[in-house]
Amino acid sequence: MKHRKPEMIRGARANVPVAASAMAYGSVLGVLAAQKGLSWLDMMYMNSAVFAGAAQFVMVDMWSNHMPIFEMTLAVLVINLRYLLIGASLDPLFSGRGLLHKMGMMHLVADENWAVTMSEQRNGSATTWFLFGGGVFLYLAWSSGTLIGLLGGGFITRPEDYALDFAFTAVFTALAVGLWRGKGDVLPGVVAGAAALLAHKFLPGKWYIVAGGLAGAVSAMLGPCEIEEAEEVEDVPSY
Repeated sequence: MKHRKPEMIRGARANVPVAASAMAYGSVLGVLAAQKGLSWLDMMYMNSAVFAGAAQFVMVDMWSNHMPIFEMTLAVLVINLRYLLIGASLDPLFSGRGLLHKMGMMHLVADENWAVTMSEQRNGSATTWFLFGGGVFLYLAWSSGTLIGLLGGGFITRPEDYALDFAFTAVFTALAVGLWRGKGDVLPGVVAGAAALLAHKFLPGKWYIVAGGLAGAVSAMLGPCEIEEAEEVEDVPSY
């Protein structure tokens, strides 16, 4: 109980760099939402209920006077299928925790604080409250960015002129570099990239996100066995 607050603060501080980027591309979403006629209440409800950047961009893109509810729901479901993999990767962290604890924490899990937590987990110092603290901080940064973009949407008609549209790409590139462990990550990365490119070319919608995630996860799952065996052989002393 007494460790909750320090862990949340530690998680929030660890997510400051990615939160700044999240605020930047959140402002891009806000600008797009303003052009679609969303109110600040619509934006805040979407932030709280969905809290998933890529899915929210798709929702805003599909927003119209005649809302395609079914198509929008299906698109968001497909994009967020990656959270099945994210949830599975966090299973050791939530070991022994109750269902309500898991549900409360997972709602504020985003790609950014998940990546930061996984990096911390490798050092053996991650906790669920560290994850949650990062999620709360990201939510505040994301919501602030979207509202700034929404309310100031009339002043920024072309976000790309200020490179705000690149913030999304930049933050995930930085996260990928931060998670890099060595040569063992090359094959899963290549497999995930190839699968995503093929899916993007031949499948409609956002299935490439799921395809890349699954392909990379399967490759990583199968690859380490051989790597560990090779390392064990190298560690055997010669007499």
